[in-house]
Amino acid sequence: MIQQVDTAVRLVNSSDKQKIANLIHFETNVHRHLDWLNPIDWIGKQPFLTIEKGHNLLAALACPPGPQGIAWIRLFAAATVISPEKAWKALWNHAYEQLSNMMVTKVAVIPLHDWFHELVIQNGFEPTIQVITLLWKKQKLPLSKQDKDITIRSMRHDDLDDVASLDYRAFDPMWCNSQSSLETAFSQAAIATVVELKGLLIGYQISTSNQLGGHLARLAVHPEFQGAGIGYSLLCDVLREFDKRGAHQVSVNTQGDNFISLGLYEKAGFEITGEEYQVFELNLTSSE
Repeated sequence: MIQQVDTAVRLVNSSDKQKIANLIHFETNVHRHLDWLNPIDWIGKQPFLTIEKGHNLLAALACPPGPQGIAWIRLFAAATVISPEKAWKALWNHAYEQLSNMMVTKVAVIPLHDWFHELVIQNGFEPTIQVITLLWKKQKLPLSKQDKDITIRSMRHDDLDDVASLDYRAFDPMWCNSQSSLETAFSQAAIATVVELKGLLIGYQISTSNQLGGHLARLAVHPEFQGAGIGYSLLCDVLREFDKRGAHQVSVNTQGDNFISLGLYEKAGFEITGEEYQVFELNLTSSE
């Protein structure tokens, strides 16, 4: 424990759950990553740090690395009694040391609030790619001629090992999900399906529902089978299912420079909405 006058920076532990929850729900300066997991779910994984004064938690920072060693800022929250700048400096110094010891080379964040946007820029994070939103509004369903050799079926819990393995292969390290994240996504899914070819799982999608319809949260195809229409078959299948449920629209997010994904969604009738989220990254090796 490192003392700073009458405050201390320390690791968050399970007994802090309610205090962290209060910090998230009742304070103004709170950044939460766009994720299936609640920030509380990251307790026990490091770095997850807090500033404590007496029995009060003044701020918290969680940025545990993912399966391929890239860390996202999952949570940053500061109470009104401490400035975000002061809280960040105190917490980030310790988080940086932990991440470096864990051989993490890159930290990423999608700031959703102006105050946090300015803070990450001031601390050396640089804009890289944008995540954009596309929307399919209830209209004529896209036509899809499914390959007779493939089967699309509902995802089962015992598929998750294969789903996590496929996810690891299908996405760049920055965008990979851990198996625990995928398990949470599956538990929250409105529609979750997989594609099989001769018993081999070669693709999957996980979608959630909302008041207006649905959101395609994740779609992946094994790299060896990409370009064969598997992703389009999956996409058409989930749109048909949402249509049966009376959905008025289905949304999806993808990277602005992922032209393959953009082509896939636009082929199925999705349109770019103009809603964008800027990704910022900090290369730890170059910031030493």
